Amino acid sequence: MDAATDYSMWGLFAHATLVVKAIMIMLVLASVWCWAIIIDKWWQYRRTRREAAVFDAAFWSGQPLDGLYDAIGPDPKGPSQRVFAAGMTEWRRSHRDDGGLIAGAQSRIDRAMDVAIARESERLQKGLGVLATVGSTAPFIGLFGTVWGIMNSFIGIAQEQNTNLAVVAPGIAEALLATGLGLLAAIPAVIFFNKFSGDSNRIVAGWEAFADEFSTILSRQLDAAA
Repeated sequence: MDAATDYSMWGLFAHATLVVKAIMIMLVLASVWCWAIIIDKWWQYRRTRREAAVFDAAFWSGQPLDGLYDAIGPDPKGPSQRVFAAGMTEWRRSHRDDGGLIAGAQSRIDRAMDVAIARESERLQKGLGVLATVGSTAPFIGLFGTVWGIMNSFIGIAQEQNTNLAVVAPGIAEALLATGLGLLAAIPAVIFFNKFSGDSNRIVAGWEAFADEFSTILSRQLDAAA
C-alpha cells in the first residue's frame, strides 16, 4: 500500500473523479435534508400527541361544547382543536335564526370534520415522501458511483499495465465510499419513514375516532331537537 496515498474520507473524495464527486455531494446533501425532515417531524409529532392529550382531557371534562369552542377561539392552535372547531362551526351554521336546524346538518358536520382531518393528515405526512424517495434511491445512486469509480480504476490499471494493490486500492476505495454514503443516507430515511408513517396512521385514527364520537354526541342533540 502506498504510504503517500491519503485514505481518509476527505482524501478519497479529493482523488475521486468528477462524476463520483458529484454523486458523493448529492448523497451528503440528501442525508442532511433527510435529517432536517426527521428532526422537524419528530418535534411535530410530539407536539401533536401532546396537544391531542390536552384537548381530549378538556373535551371529556364535562364542560359544555359551546364553552369549549368559545375558549378555543376562531384560530385553533392544534390539529385536534381544528377538527373539533370544524364540526362546531358547521353545527352553529346549521341553526336558523329561530333556533331550528337546517335539514342535512348531520351530514354537513361529518363532511366538515372529514375535510379537516384530511387537511391535518396532509400536514402530518408532508416530507415523508422525501424520506421514502431517498431511502429507495440513495443505495442505487451510491452503487452507480461505485460502478463508475471501479470502471475508471480498471481503465487506470490497463493504462499503467500494473495490477499492484497499491495501484488498485485507491480507486476501489474511492468507489466504495460512494456506496457507503448511499447507505448512510438511505438507512435512517427508511427507518424513520416507517416510524413516522405508523405514527401518522395512529394519530389520524385517533382523530377519526374522535370525529365519530363527536358526531354521535351531536346526533343525539339533533334527535332531541327534532
